[in-house]
This record gives sequence, C-alpha cells and structure tokens, in this order.
Amino acid sequence: MTRGYYEFEFQLPEALLSQIVDRFTAAEPGSLVPETLAEIPDAQGVYQLLYRGELVYIGKTDAEAGLRARLERHCRNVQHRLGIEPGEVQFKALRVFVFTAVDLETQLIAHYGREAAGWNGSGFGANDPGRERDTTRAKEGHFDLAFPLDLDRPLDVDLAGCETVAAALFRVKASVPYVCRFELAGGRRQAHPELAAAPLPPCPVPLTMRGFLSAMVAALPAGWQATSLPGRVILYREEKDYPQGDVIARS
Repeated sequence: MTRGYYEFEFQLPEALLSQIVDRFTAAEPGSLVPETLAEIPDAQGVYQLLYRGELVYIGKTDAEAGLRARLERHCRNVQHRLGIEPGEVQFKALRVFVFTAVDLETQLIAHYGREAAGWNGSGFGANDPGRERDTTRAKEGHFDLAFPLDLDRPLDVDLAGCETVAAALFRVKASVPYVCRFELAGGRRQAHPELAAAPLPPCPVPLTMRGFLSAMVAALPAGWQATSLPGRVILYREEKDYPQGDVIARS
C-alpha cells in the first residue's frame, strides 16, 4: 500500500446501535395507555416495552405500521388478562430518521440478551393463528399461557340494536382486545345461518365474555360449543376437546 494512503470503512450498524442503546438508557419510559400513545407519531423507529420496570420486549416498525400503530397494538394485547394490568407496562420509543436496511431489532436483542427481552419469541402480539392452528399446543413460556385472558372482566360494550346472536357476536368481537372468532357461512364475511337466525337472548349484567358466550350458546340449536384457547375465544358448531382449551358452554 502506498505510504500516506489508507482505507476506512465506516461501521454504520455498530455506530447506530451504540447511539441507540445510549439513548434508550437515558430515556424516561411512558405508560402504555391510549392517552399517551395518541401523541406518538406513526413514524419509523425502534422501541422497548418494560413490565414492572424490567425490559421484556424489543421491536421495530415496518412499512405497514409505524411507532404509534405498533404500540397501540401492544397496548390492546396486554388488556383483559390475568396477572397483568396495562398500567404495569411502559414503553420507550425512538424515532430513527436514518432508517436503513440495518436489522436494529436483532442487534438490540443480541445486545440486551434473549433473557432480558423475554416476550420476544413468546407469541406476544402475534396475529390470530387461524382455525387450522387451534389444536396446536402453545409452548411453555408462551405469553398467552403466562397471562391468560380474563373472561370474567366486565365488557365495555353496548348491545343495543342487536337483534340476533350474530349481530351481538360481531359487536363484541369489535370491542374486545383479543381474538373472538366464530363460525362464518362458507368462508364468507357472514355469520353461520344458525347464528343469524337465533334471536338475541337476555344477557347477564354485568356482561363478561364468559357470561356472554354462555348466553349465546344457550340460545342456539344443539351442537354449538364456545371454547377458551390461549389468547382467544371461539364459537363453532362442534363438540370437541382441545389440547389447551377450556369449554365455556355447549348447546
């Protein structure tokens, strides 16, 4: 090499990671509640979740959802569960203006350690696995097993104007922060004919998910079953035992 001439390759990933870690360390957390999240821009970046002051999750945004959308989804995911209250979860979010193809999420998890980010890889925030996965057993340490749904918590939903079981199911499905899935008609976006034909019965007060589904099943013809599975409730025309399911009611 010619004297006086040198080559330098700037290590962007390492420099960016170091500065982000320092910023996270200095940042004050905010409560993972709708009022706070409404002020967060839906921009690209990375974030942390803390449970009772301890780091539990590291995430990043993608092309489909920015920081606010991601955090709002996580906010819903920790609601209506046993063993955890939304006020116990906090967040730190960093908007990254120079957001390159660098995989910051993987680098941050590696920096803090898998044990520190225990909710990563636990199924936390996952989409509905779908009907074909209802019989799959969730592994030990899965978020939905550690913090099961609280089906006895009063629901904030008004069923006024709902004349059928189907109408009430659609209304409740849209109001709860977890998956409420029921049988549709031939794969279409319409409820099964028996759900659509059954008049809405009297519902218990206060209305809970367990009480609601029990009342709906009692109003249906024989052969219907409501089941609680990890992270979701389902209502289908079946009589079936699931590996990790609890039958709520059968008609």
